[in-house]
Order: sequence, then structure tokens, then C-alpha cells
Amino acid sequence: MFEFEISARSKEPGVSGRVGSLTTPHGKIETPIFMPVGTRAALRAMTPDQVQATGAQIVLANTYHLALQPGAAIIERLGGLHNFMSMPLPILTDSGGFQVFSLPKKQITEKGVTFSWRKGGEPFLMTPERAIQIQEQLGADIIMAFDECVPYPCPRDYAEQSVARTTRWEQRCLAARRRTEDQALFGIVQGSTYEDLRRRSCEDLVPLDFPGYAIGGLSVGEGLEVMNQVLGWTTPFLPPDKPRYLMGVGLPEDLWCGVGHGVDMFDCVIPTRHARGALLYTFQGKMRVSNKRYRKDRLPPDTSCPCYTCRNFSRAYLHHMFAAEEVTGTTLACIHNISFLQQLMNQIRKSIEEGRFLEAKAEFFARYGSSYGPPARN
Repeated sequence: MFEFEISARSKEPGVSGRVGSLTTPHGKIETPIFMPVGTRAALRAMTPDQVQATGAQIVLANTYHLALQPGAAIIERLGGLHNFMSMPLPILTDSGGFQVFSLPKKQITEKGVTFSWRKGGEPFLMTPERAIQIQEQLGADIIMAFDECVPYPCPRDYAEQSVARTTRWEQRCLAARRRTEDQALFGIVQGSTYEDLRRRSCEDLVPLDFPGYAIGGLSVGEGLEVMNQVLGWTTPFLPPDKPRYLMGVGLPEDLWCGVGHGVDMFDCVIPTRHARGALLYTFQGKMRVSNKRYRKDRLPPDTSCPCYTCRNFSRAYLHHMFAAEEVTGTTLACIHNISFLQQLMNQIRKSIEEGRFLEAKAEFFARYGSSYGPPARN
């Protein structure tokens, strides 16, 4: 039911990008792919039909938040996530580990992590076995092992302990599985920003033969340069015939960087968060559509974009929507930003197939600029 095939590989020097497809019980995904995030079983202000119309091929949901509300047992009773959120596309759920480790008060032991769901609530022990049980109840196509995401920067001695513990937890995740036919469990590589620990994590996890491997512990404040370095230490030690997923990463700069290192899957909440703040991505640069300069602008947000928003609405209308605090502005901005990233991934896939990844990357950034400076059209 799960199959990953690579149809093209970059032959350019220093580029490991590849084009492929991942078959799941709910459809085939073209890779490399950006996956929009529906944290609580919905992309904010968007219907499932609108999500599909952006060209999205797979969406994410968050195990931690769904276990908290409405509860995994309720979703299971209602037919699983696909029925619950009326989403025909493939779905990936994370293990909840990132959210758990982001909590200020928690206790980490070999058993798992103890925390409170709510302020003042009863302590709850999240174990690898419980993380798998919850994800099997949710019923996504791809589920993730329970790992420890350490902060940045992280002391080396703690990072080393964490890598060893994460390996043991992921072994327990494999042993806890019950739904082995219709769900793919991905392992997660950790190791902070230490080259030898990243390699050790790969060497520990590859023999466990997960159907796919995620690269965790990035996009936690280390910056693009460090992320680029860590990917260079990691992807060469992952199986070349299995999908690679860079967790929590999805800005245009990050996508080009990750694909160049041979990453196949990406997700990020920031593009829709930016959209809710009136920041749009266009192929000519970023646009803060709430800026006064767009109050009378009759052009679409991106003159080269075929998305629903750009086909039907002007910059002036979106400016008005945000000024009036209408939810329609958020919807239209989210539609555009997700559509933009799907178009970008289409361009990246095509550039690999045509053997011009580096040229296409240079052309893109010549127009777009960089997220590390001010938006090009603020």
C-alpha cells in the first residue's frame, strides 16, 4: 500500500535533488512536496475543497492538539481523521513530541514525558506506546515516531543522551504498532547541531528499516546556514530509496536548500501564519498587502499566479479585507500562499527533471529576494 519511486535525480555538482512519487492508501504524492499544516484537523479559515484547489497533495494534523481536543477516541469513533475532517487527501500526523517538549514544565525519563494537558491539570505520561496508540486511533496515512526535540543551542552531553534515548523510544514505537498495513511509521533522526551525533542517529535508525525517515530538531532557531550544514551531515547516511522528510521547514529559502540536499517532504505553519498577518508570497517578492500603498491597487496580488485569489481579487480588495478585519481576507491570503508554495514545488521538480536546478534557484532568488532581509515589496 506504500511505495516510493524515484523518477529523476539531479546530476548537477553539489545537488542531490530528486523527483519521485509516494503512494499511500489515499493517493499518490509527487515529491518533493510541501505539506500545509491543519493543526487541529483544519487549515484555519479554509475548507477542504479550498485546500485541494491550491494543488496541495497531502496535509498534516497535530497529534498533541487532537488528543487534547476532541480526543483520539472520539475521532476514531467517527471514522478517523479523513472522515472527521472530510479530507480525501493523504494525511500525516506528527507524534506530538515537538509540542510536548515545547512545554515549560515537563519531566523526561526513560518511560516518556510527564506533563499537564492544561494549566493546573492532572499529570499525563506520554510514552512512545501511547503516541503510537493515539496516532493509530487518528488513522493518518503516515505517522511519526516519538522522539525528543532538543532546543537550540543544546549542550553536547545532553544531545548525546537524547540521541540514545530517542533511538530506544523509536524501537518501542515499532514494537507498539498494530496497524501495519494501512499506516507508514517514519523514524526521526536527531542529534542537534553535532555532526557525529547526526551520523550516529542515522546509523542507529537505518537498520530499523522504517519506510521513511524524518530529519528533526531543525527550524528551532539555528538559521539557514546551520540547517544547510546539518542537512549535509545527515542526508548522505539515509537510505537513498526511501522518502526523507524535513520537519517544520517550509519557507521558500528552506525548500530550495532542503531539496538540494535530497529532501522529499516539507511542512511548516509559517506560510499560513504569514498569510493571516497579510504577508503574501509572490514570485516578485513578498508583499505586505495591508500596507497603504495597496489601498487603490487594482492588480492581483501576483500577476503570474493562477490561484483563486489572484484570478478574482485585487490587492486593493485584500487591503480592505484586512483593514476591515474580515475573515475573508485571511482565507484569500492563505489560499494564495499555499498555492504559491505548490507552484514553487512544481517549478523545483521540473528544474530537476530538466537538469537546471541551480539555474532555476538563481532565477527565483533574483526576483524574490531573501526572508532574512525586509520583504521585497513591504
